[in-house]
Amino acid sequence: MVRLITNTPQYLNDIAEEIRMFLGLVDITPEPVEDAALTISVMLDPDRCSAAAKRLPDGEPVIVAYAVDEADPLDRKRQEKRAEKRAVYALMQTICPTEMPWGSLTGIRPTKLLRELCERVGEQEAVRQFSEVFSVRKDKLRLAATINAVQKPFIESVQPNDVDVYIGIPYCRTRCLYCSFGAEIAKKNAIQEYLPYLYRDIENGARLVRDGGYHVRATYLGGGTPTVLEAEELDALLSHFEAQYGTYGTECTVEAGRPDTITREKLEVLRRHGVERISINPQTMSDETLRRIGRAHTAAQIKDAFALARALGFSSINMDLIAGLPGETIEDFERTLNEIKSLRPDNLTVHTLAIKRSSRLKDQLDRYPLPSREEVETMIDMGFLAAREIGLWPYYMYRQKYQNGNLENVGYAADGKLCVYNIDMMEETTSILAHGAGAMTKRVFCGQNRVERIPNPKDVPTYGAKLDRLDRAKRELFL
Repeated sequence: MVRLITNTPQYLNDIAEEIRMFLGLVDITPEPVEDAALTISVMLDPDRCSAAAKRLPDGEPVIVAYAVDEADPLDRKRQEKRAEKRAVYALMQTICPTEMPWGSLTGIRPTKLLRELCERVGEQEAVRQFSEVFSVRKDKLRLAATINAVQKPFIESVQPNDVDVYIGIPYCRTRCLYCSFGAEIAKKNAIQEYLPYLYRDIENGARLVRDGGYHVRATYLGGGTPTVLEAEELDALLSHFEAQYGTYGTECTVEAGRPDTITREKLEVLRRHGVERISINPQTMSDETLRRIGRAHTAAQIKDAFALARALGFSSINMDLIAGLPGETIEDFERTLNEIKSLRPDNLTVHTLAIKRSSRLKDQLDRYPLPSREEVETMIDMGFLAAREIGLWPYYMYRQKYQNGNLENVGYAADGKLCVYNIDMMEETTSILAHGAGAMTKRVFCGQNRVERIPNPKDVPTYGAKLDRLDRAKRELFL
């Protein structure tokens, strides 16, 4: 238990995440507690434009100044928060001496921050701030800069009336040990209840697009696992989408996901509807690990599904891997990478395991030994090298809370095979109309560095009951 004393309770969660980078999923409270293992004070002094963090009762304070822009309250708030986080980061390094690859940054999108800094203060100063102010390691700074260079023409091509469209299928065949998503185990009666709601949501979105004169840039069918739907259900859903929207935009990606949900008939449905991009996600090629994490398929099924998709003409196939799975060694990960290299996917996404609070893994860590942060970082480096060997280069990246080693997730792609939706969504450069339970609509206000969100309820009956209200809220936001 950590007690956190601060005069800026509005930033308490941000400060707490900085502490958890070093201490893991520790409980943090502002209330007095008798058994607190650590008490930290974080105080903002707006008159002196500084933040101070110290360990109580008698630790030396670490003081960090922040820049002030009186004309921009949002920027002042951002600077205050960053100063407090940097002060806490410096303090925590004296308590738990550990170098974090992304320094004091806890946000999901370091590439977005670097790009915005480059636009505001120039590339040289942005690089200096990443290195000296935020303490980002040089190799991670190079990674972010490389990705920004790749993304630049795609981001510059976004028009003010562009939107991406997301369709969510919140069902899976099994629930993975590490999963925290709001996905349910697929049951036929539940899916049959859900689909009519989704159809109405799509109808509402298509009408909004027509009324507002918007242009669909890219479409993504995700989950959950969309291929838990039967072939006839997939066919009907895509037909309904086409009838309403009239286009997928420049691309349509379907998260086929688990090979045990993939059949020839389903893939043929996707091809008939013009889908070129799919994901077939092994996470690992170890059957033992697959059983341990709750996946209902084998490595052989992954290979079979991949070969079938290739034979049917899918031009872009992504595969997801997770570094740091329970019980896995560097040798296990190397074997997985060798199998992936032999398949030569067009895209490869290498994730770092994140221990989520609502996952089964979080409550069962004593049963499942995890690789060390040093081992996981070695795995991530191996993933980078393996991707290069088969001609794939990093093109998007994001981070999650509680990732082992405070690392990142990176998407790699061959030339001409980048997923536009992934760039738009991760960099928050394009508005997204999201359909489905638990899906998140985002309106990006170009030139204002502002994003407003409308979440759909995760509970399916609640989602269905609120469709009209959600439609009104989206129309108010977009029209």
